[in-house]
Amino acid sequence: MSVENKIPSIICFGEILWDNLPGGRMAGGAPMNVAYHLNRVGAESKLISRVGEDKAGAELVAFCSKMGLPAELIQFDEVHATSEVIAKINDNHEVTYDILSDVAWDFIEYYPKHSLMAGHADAFVFGSLAARSTVSRETLLQILESARYKVFDINLRAPHYTKEILHLLLAKTNLLKLNNQELILLTDWFYKKNAPEADCLSYLQQTFHIDEIILTKGSQGASYHTAGKVFEGKAYNITVADTVGAGDSFLAAFLYKKIIGSTPAEALSYALAMGAFIAGQSGACPAYTGADLENFIRQHLRDE
Repeated sequence: MSVENKIPSIICFGEILWDNLPGGRMAGGAPMNVAYHLNRVGAESKLISRVGEDKAGAELVAFCSKMGLPAELIQFDEVHATSEVIAKINDNHEVTYDILSDVAWDFIEYYPKHSLMAGHADAFVFGSLAARSTVSRETLLQILESARYKVFDINLRAPHYTKEILHLLLAKTNLLKLNNQELILLTDWFYKKNAPEADCLSYLQQTFHIDEIILTKGSQGASYHTAGKVFEGKAYNITVADTVGAGDSFLAAFLYKKIIGSTPAEALSYALAMGAFIAGQSGACPAYTGADLENFIRQHLRDE
């Protein structure tokens, strides 16, 4: 099979939950969102997570199955409840989350098959939120020892992270995705305050031996940094419904294109299109097809 015809295989690890949004209850959790969008664009994606043995958990697993996302690595917890999050959207379409602790995905158990699958997959995607608890963090660290290509979608949610845990995870990362605010926080902690963006990114790459960094900048687009090269991409001019899941869909699109052999510029352009496409709709995981996304891109190109 040529690279162009390759079907990417990607494992995502971490939270799956119900986002209680102003417009209603929707399935969410950054790793689940990434896995969902990978599946939509043509990758084979699986999610390692955990839900409660309750109605909310059964409904989440049913959602995954309905949307074609394999659910065999989602565990059931007899003690801890399925995660429910209160999401609030401000006038700038930015989202804040009230995330309860001691929920099912804080207790993801390790099985040797996790390491085997991560070792064979084209990428292993993880974030900082599921690393807040000892059980899930230890499971994550065991899997990271075997993963070939480790993608840290940092997704900082205060107060659910510490400097020590972030240091540990950054040191295991091949590709880091973060936004402007997260870059400022990391470099304030590990480097120095008010340093130029380029210096901050270079510091992170050199200090933690990170091969690639994606920096998302909202309306200013995004940049991809690798091997001393910088690729810049412009944001799409759209009417934003909400930004829930837009960054997750961006990462999914980027990884898909990168793994099938597209150029960095092509991967970044496709990712920005996907992020805009999802931000223009309500919720993190709207139903759509690859053709819908391609139509959106063509329409945007005509309107420019």
